[in-house]
Amino acid sequence: MFDLHRLRLLRELKHRGTLAAVAAALSYAPSSVSQQLSQLEAEVGVPLLEPVGRRVRLTEQAEILVSHTEAVLERLERAEADIAASLTDLTGTLRIASFQTAALALVPTALGLLRDRHPHLRVHVTHREPELALLALQARDFDLVLAEEYPGNPNPRPAELEQEDLLDDPLHLALPASAGTSDADGPTAALRSLADHAWVMEPEGTAARHWAMTLCRNAGFEPDVRFESTDVLLHQRLVEQDHAAAFLPDLVWSGHPPTVTLRQLPRGRRTRRIFTVVRQGRSRHPAVLACRTALRQAATGRADPA
Repeated sequence: MFDLHRLRLLRELKHRGTLAAVAAALSYAPSSVSQQLSQLEAEVGVPLLEPVGRRVRLTEQAEILVSHTEAVLERLERAEADIAASLTDLTGTLRIASFQTAALALVPTALGLLRDRHPHLRVHVTHREPELALLALQARDFDLVLAEEYPGNPNPRPAELEQEDLLDDPLHLALPASAGTSDADGPTAALRSLADHAWVMEPEGTAARHWAMTLCRNAGFEPDVRFESTDVLLHQRLVEQDHAAAFLPDLVWSGHPPTVTLRQLPRGRRTRRIFTVVRQGRSRHPAVLACRTALRQAATGRADPA
């Protein structure tokens, strides 16, 4: 019988990449992690790690062990969910990761609903971009992630994660005051008219940046990106003060009137999908179910204040 704790360390190494990252995540010394994995190798009777430069990678046999460990951990999470469902009071800690605009527009309302219905449930919220949050979800750093998907940029869908749609968030072209684009201009013409303006976009490597660059290139120009930030409120402020053009989602206004001039985008590129993601083993946990219900109600209430 293999030691489950050591199997979990091997799984952590697969998701986090380095022994140092595993040690930091679990508050261990790197030497302790290495020692535990060496003992697991002795239990299994085959090499589990092989050196690659100054790092290590999992062998084929280690990958097999990790796949079985994932299945065991999923069953244990399901057991935990069943036990929680058998209780009358919802307690414990729910760990949520959310990107900025969802955290501003949806999370506070959802937190209020959860506080009223489940006063003994502790909710911990972290601002984390979806690309990193989903990796951390697989590593079990979070229980639920709020994520986004841009038009034409479908996200990977790992079998061990379960997605649930929350809302479609319209996207707009936000015009600086000096742009002067008229309402009569079509979406592509309005976009093309900003070819010589400065732009603010999210950093390279993000789904939002890839989508934005594709949109501009399809309109026939390479945008002059002078400002880069994941802070969409900074994007808004730069447009307000006539420093840059931007693409802004409805959620940034959080139910308030827009403070800049907005134009429609070309068809097929006008909305991003907002959704929640959980591990399959965690999907039926009462705290996760309660959180998803609260987020849906927050999204519905935003769309229909009545």
